[in-house]
Amino acid sequence: MAKKTRQWITALTTVAVAGSMLAACGDSGEKKGAEGGTPSPAATTQGPVKFTIMANLQTPEVPSDKLEKFIEEKTNSQIEIQWVPDGSYDEKFQAAFATGTLPQAVYLKNAASFILMRDAIKNGQFWEIGPYLKDYPNLSKLDTKILDNTKVNGKIYSLYQERQPARSGLIFRKDWLDKVGATVPTTTDEIYNVLKKFKEADLAGNGKTIPLADRNDLVYGSFKTIATMFGTPNGWGVVNGKLTPDFMTTNYMDTLKYYKKLHTEGLINQDFPVTSKNDQQNLMYTGRSGMYVGTMGDAKTMQDKTAANFPNAVYDVSNDLKGPDGQKTTWGTNGYGTILLFPKSAVKSEAELKGILGVFDQFYGKELADALKFGLKDQNHYTLDADGKIVTSTDTKLVEKEVRPYLNIALAETTNVSPQKYASATLEKANNLSNEAAKFMITDPTAALDSATYAERGTRLQEQIKDATYQFIMGKIDEAGFKAATDKWLKDGGQKIIDEFNEQYAAINKK
Repeated sequence: MAKKTRQWITALTTVAVAGSMLAACGDSGEKKGAEGGTPSPAATTQGPVKFTIMANLQTPEVPSDKLEKFIEEKTNSQIEIQWVPDGSYDEKFQAAFATGTLPQAVYLKNAASFILMRDAIKNGQFWEIGPYLKDYPNLSKLDTKILDNTKVNGKIYSLYQERQPARSGLIFRKDWLDKVGATVPTTTDEIYNVLKKFKEADLAGNGKTIPLADRNDLVYGSFKTIATMFGTPNGWGVVNGKLTPDFMTTNYMDTLKYYKKLHTEGLINQDFPVTSKNDQQNLMYTGRSGMYVGTMGDAKTMQDKTAANFPNAVYDVSNDLKGPDGQKTTWGTNGYGTILLFPKSAVKSEAELKGILGVFDQFYGKELADALKFGLKDQNHYTLDADGKIVTSTDTKLVEKEVRPYLNIALAETTNVSPQKYASATLEKANNLSNEAAKFMITDPTAALDSATYAERGTRLQEQIKDATYQFIMGKIDEAGFKAATDKWLKDGGQKIIDEFNEQYAAINKK
């Protein structure tokens, strides 16, 4: 077999040529598939399934092909992986799409990129795969709720990359909590009282205590999590039978007033609207802050970096957060990191599509799910402890070179993956709490809906609301000023977004 092309050609003018070369290479193999075991639907008497994949590369170098060869052996396939650097992924994807040179299986960069492709999907440029899923042992068991979030016009065109959908919670200094005699807060009032005690006790010393460390992000910072505790919808909610953006609800205004109080009383960093994530986390590392709201898995890094400065620091996590009704609540993502599409320009027949789906079916199976997440045991990527749990290698250079890049083509993360021995009890707790939160998380009802106006102007319009949110919290505008900002949003295209979403929502609910 000719030597595989391992990385995307950088010049956009050569995309079409590169695509034809890669396709030719993908057809030129003579390697035989794996023998023995249960045959995949991909395995046929005609030999290995041959196809190309376009995947995002988030490491400095293209990985070795050890895992790629393992995948090929287990799935009876010959795969060409086109690794495209993360910084130019969307650009290269769009260039290949425009010239009709996308490979047979393409990962989008992220969920946001999916929105940009919906028109092309509706126009029939990608295969609808929903009718085929029932024919495969793993694809037939995919989560229907997540599949619903990926639908376009009510149809399934993509496979999804699993991600824990609800990772947000409190990360806090347990030693600080003990010093002020407080328990883990579960309501907005309790959070306020804990922050106030941190401030009054001045646990950082010399008046430098900033109880809550936050940053310039209304989604992945603290704001969205706290807003959910006030009953604010996740992006959009159903109010009086109509889809309504979160910022037009009374719950959002309650959240704004809460944050204004935190800001006025010095319970949050005063410059949080312009604070980066690194600077936010440094407030924790340097012992100035005692609470952080975000991805609970960050607790391990915080513990290590803070303990280097304060050896007695102890971190803990919690997502036992109550809404107005006293029930647990949190916001959840759509349940996927990105999606995988199959262009009709590259996949020429139903038979070819079925063979490729058979390979990806095994990506969700335990053997390949473990390999793509942890690597290969006989290649020193991991070992097993006495309980049979996976212990990942401490050789970070080896893992970076041979395993980490393949996480971007892995499809399973929360199902069919072997248990892992975590580096700390707090990290394991964070993982377990995140899994449990999927049972009570609130999702965005517009995830599977399409709005042409939102695709065109949504990001710009949302910036107007973001600015108005910060201005209210900082005391620069009042309720009337925020109402004026929402009125401008409606006039500049927001009303059309509402109308377009509601038209689809009503049609779907009539079915």
